[in-house]
Amino acid sequence: MTIVNFHDILFEPSEGLMYSVIAARYADKWIFVRHHERSTWEIPGGHIEKNESPSVAAGRELIEETGAVEFNLDCVATYSVEKDGNIGYGRLFLAEVDKIGALPDNSEIAERIMTDQLPEDLTYPDIQPHLFKRVNEYLKTKF
Repeated sequence: MTIVNFHDILFEPSEGLMYSVIAARYADKWIFVRHHERSTWEIPGGHIEKNESPSVAAGRELIEETGAVEFNLDCVATYSVEKDGNIGYGRLFLAEVDKIGALPDNSEIAERIMTDQLPEDLTYPDIQPHLFKRVNEYLKTKF
């Protein structure tokens, strides 16, 4: 069983943050990506590198995985995922993309789609719906 919990934006777990995940919108559509080794869709994101802040990682991953050129990032929450007794922590962001270009030549992403909703065939179906729901709840507080 997988358990996803949300924490305060500034929560810093003693284990450290491992991931930055970025729910991204362009022209009022959500951007989802497909890794070249998979046939499923995911919210853009990835590992936070050593000596990299979660927000810098989020910007880097967004550019690498979506081709975003101009964007604004909002921090939505810190989250945790518990599975098989292991807990990992990440930071969830919302990106409003103003300008998008081609995927970088060295991208691990094979393709991207833009859609109104969460795709059915997700890479992490026990995690991503929770993150997507949390971002949508956050959006309601902005307006």
